[in-house]
Amino acid sequence: MAEPIITFKNVSKTYILYKNDQARFKALFFKPKNPKTNKALNDVSFEIYRGESVGIVGDNGAGKSTLLKMITGVAFPDCGDITVNGKVAALLELTAGFSMEMTGRENIYLKGYILGLEDEYIKKIEESIIEFAELGDYIDQPVRTYSSGMKMRLGFAINVNIEPDVLVVDEALAVGDASFKRKCKNKIKDIIAAGTTVLYVSHNASSVKEICPRSIFLKKGTIIFDGPTEETLKVYEAAKQKK
Repeated sequence: MAEPIITFKNVSKTYILYKNDQARFKALFFKPKNPKTNKALNDVSFEIYRGESVGIVGDNGAGKSTLLKMITGVAFPDCGDITVNGKVAALLELTAGFSMEMTGRENIYLKGYILGLEDEYIKKIEESIIEFAELGDYIDQPVRTYSSGMKMRLGFAINVNIEPDVLVVDEALAVGDASFKRKCKNKIKDIIAAGTTVLYVSHNASSVKEICPRSIFLKKGTIIFDGPTEETLKVYEAAKQKK
């Protein structure tokens, strides 16, 4: 049997909730007494195989963002084991890592270096990124002159053109007008067709059905259901009606 590309085994993560920034700063030096906590993930286990497209559904606070941050290496579990076998691109915080004083073209190289790519490879995909982003002459202007939408378009273009093994997608892809959004969605479909593993987080049931044959329903940090998307969404809807 093929080896999973992503494995979570008994993964848990608890965050301390602070009243304000002052309390958060104080906690760097003194351990807080009886802190208020939030169990973002609670004994979560699953396996995802190469080429699968898997939806992650659940209400706000279910643990979806924490799960994705762990896959991308931004957050780490308190206990449990996580294995990711491959290069990960994340369409979460699209503008993270940009230098505002550098040009769009220079930021392509900066983001590439952050992702561990070699100069030769970045040069190879540079024109594809520029063409996809549709920024025209602005590609050679400082990113501080860009609108928020232009920054997001550049971030999206970089992440979808690096040929990742795993693509993590948040539904919040407000990256331009309807035409550009359609282009982004089609690009994600092309990536899936090419055999890339995709994790897709969304509150939009029809969007999840369209992209993902399998989905995982998270509630308060626990996996409630993991199976075919149609069944998962039925369980999710039933859970929402019980509120």
